[in-house]
Amino acid sequence: MIYTREKLEEIEATTLAPYAAKSGQSRGRKYPEDEHPYRTAFQRDRDRIIHTTAFRRLEYKTQVFVNTEGDYYRTRLTHTLEVAQIARTIARALGANEDLAEAIALAHDLGHTPFGHSGEEALNELMKDRGGFDHNRQSVRIVEELERRYPEFRGLNLTWEVREGMIKHETEYDKSAATGYEPDKAATLEAQIVNVADEIAYNSHDLDDGLRAGILHPDMLRGMELWEELLAALRVPPGTFDELTRHRLIRKLIGREVTDVVQETSRLLEHYGVNSVEDVRNLGVPIVRFSEELRQKNRALKDFLMKNFYRHYRMVRMSQKAKRMIGDLFRAYMQNPAQLPFAVEERTCDSGDLACVICDYIAGMTDRYAIQEHQRLFDPSVQV
Repeated sequence: MIYTREKLEEIEATTLAPYAAKSGQSRGRKYPEDEHPYRTAFQRDRDRIIHTTAFRRLEYKTQVFVNTEGDYYRTRLTHTLEVAQIARTIARALGANEDLAEAIALAHDLGHTPFGHSGEEALNELMKDRGGFDHNRQSVRIVEELERRYPEFRGLNLTWEVREGMIKHETEYDKSAATGYEPDKAATLEAQIVNVADEIAYNSHDLDDGLRAGILHPDMLRGMELWEELLAALRVPPGTFDELTRHRLIRKLIGREVTDVVQETSRLLEHYGVNSVEDVRNLGVPIVRFSEELRQKNRALKDFLMKNFYRHYRMVRMSQKAKRMIGDLFRAYMQNPAQLPFAVEERTCDSGDLACVICDYIAGMTDRYAIQEHQRLFDPSVQV
């Protein structure tokens, strides 16, 4: 038997929950295209995202530690893959569309700058007179405008549902501005799943990386309710902490968070009588969430990470260096656009806004390329 697209759509219609987004009922693409014989629309979107230049560049973009600090630590790419894995698990447990959740997860950070949130803050300040910079909007801009792979149109021509999930991506630190995508309505359940999967991923892997780097120490976490519960569940002897224990604790943390989200979301779906995609959207607020008990315990973990990890002097020093570097690059290009590569400089003719072109160029850089470009522009000993 050959599982054609039509067969896959039929399987979705008969096996997924009634509130799951079905690929056969997608609002479609901006530019009409023939459907693929063996892949659903959402599967095709996922594959288009994976093959982009922006996706490959995530390998050398900062999550927390700059790429040059070690090969072990998470990058923006490994973070993205962890989010996708967690999102698929939650989607599968809830009967949602795994392919849509995965596509949104893989695309949710395409617009991130080099040097993580430090780079985003720098570009936001530099572009404040032009509406600022937001990596969610930049992610959508990449898939709608900047990627050039098809002669018929700019961008990737993704389905409406994937683009909506990208623009409505939200965490505690990222707030969406979903103009053009029904901002008064909630996103699909799949997009909401990605939002929570993102939070689970960065809380757990930032804790893991902080412990691995020696910036955090297990004794610093003693007394935190969530940490003590993990130690007790794994029966970790007092004073015992090695690499294997760290792996077990992080794995247990992720499992605990995922289970809580699945159970709480299932309860809320039943409580609100949700039986369709429109029921999800018409609620106007997210329904995929932690229980109140775990939300409060996560709050304590986030506060701990903010105080002891993100604001650690090593992180702050790198953040400030990154902001200065991006500011130097932006101002140098603005003062003399002839320093831009020919392919980048030519884009000014299309948009008429040099600052926007420079912003796109810097946002697309990897950490490594930004550092090298800064050296080429400002260090006389470095060959240009």
